[in-house]
Amino acid sequence: MKRKGKHPEKALSALGIRNISTPGFYADGNGLYLKVDKSGSKRWIQRIMINRKRVDLGLGSLRDVSLKEARDEAEENRKLTRKGGDPLAEKRKAADILTFAQSAIKVHEMHIPTWSNEKQAQQWINTLTVYTFPHFGDKKMDAIDSSDILAALSPIWTTKPETARRVKQRIGTVLKYAIAKGWRDDNPAATISSALPKDRKKVKAHRSLPYQEVPAAIETIRNSKASMSTKLALEILILTALRSGEVRSGKWEEVDWDNECWTVPGERMKQRKEHKVPLTPRCLAILEQAKQLHDKSGLIFPSANTGKPLSDVTFSKLVRELGLECVPHGFRSSFRVWAGEKTNFPREVCEFALAHVVGDEAERAYQRSDLFDKRRKLMDAWANHCLNVGCSADVVSIQKTA
Repeated sequence: MKRKGKHPEKALSALGIRNISTPGFYADGNGLYLKVDKSGSKRWIQRIMINRKRVDLGLGSLRDVSLKEARDEAEENRKLTRKGGDPLAEKRKAADILTFAQSAIKVHEMHIPTWSNEKQAQQWINTLTVYTFPHFGDKKMDAIDSSDILAALSPIWTTKPETARRVKQRIGTVLKYAIAKGWRDDNPAATISSALPKDRKKVKAHRSLPYQEVPAAIETIRNSKASMSTKLALEILILTALRSGEVRSGKWEEVDWDNECWTVPGERMKQRKEHKVPLTPRCLAILEQAKQLHDKSGLIFPSANTGKPLSDVTFSKLVRELGLECVPHGFRSSFRVWAGEKTNFPREVCEFALAHVVGDEAERAYQRSDLFDKRRKLMDAWANHCLNVGCSADVVSIQKTA
């Protein structure tokens, strides 16, 4: 039973507590007690002053916490209170810390509105589920260290380099969430690269056609047996240098016929910034043809019978079936190489046409124009190249296109 008078320090012994069966409190000293319930279960209690109030802290059952562990934890709690801390608050805080898997799901839900499409959002959480959850998904965020991340990335660092890079980046994002929540103050994903092999396989760029072959490719696409929606969408993708998702999800309300431009909203752009695309005569003709596809969806290029956007696979499949040695995204590279080699347009104009970020933060702060008029001349020149097989190789200058 609870001792009377002054309690000696370390009064209990590991052997003695096994034989205690009478219900009550058994003091070990310094506020640590073994409580024996009527049911026979035994658990540790620490009586301690927190903010001038006596509090009973549960330290766990005897089955899970040894005498030595209970003494160590009790001593840590006393040290914390002497510094003005609150062991009870710390205990509650620790109980609130999520596991990595729980945190990843939470971060995924928070970021869903920022992703361009459902596929991208699903890939984000899927890669973490496959490559990290088996290693440390059930560990609490404050317990994850560099060895956990190393174990997850090592098997794919050289065999799947692009996937590994993305997984590492996504682990870092989840760890930053933990830092913001106050669960930890470091991000081991930021320094793990030094422990991984240096000879990673280089990430292959998207396969693209030489710009000289693009006119013939467009002709091949037009003569294919693909649906009208697919053929028109793929051709306008080439002529505008837009990304696949930006074209496939295009809506009629985004087309300004009077000013001959197509404004892609920021939520569909990679940089999350609105992008105005000058429409050449051929682009306008394509849109006129696309009016035949008009349905209730409001999409410019709806898929057959569904009223939904064409899938990315549709473009890739057509390019592959036609024997074109490229991927749809590769046409952006064809355009950029052509612009650099065959025109005198400034680099900024070419990069803006691709909706790329140009210059550092300070430079962008002063660059308020989107160079739309110059981009129109550039896209006119690109269309002239694309629509004329065997066209002249003369350099296109700004003056000539004025």
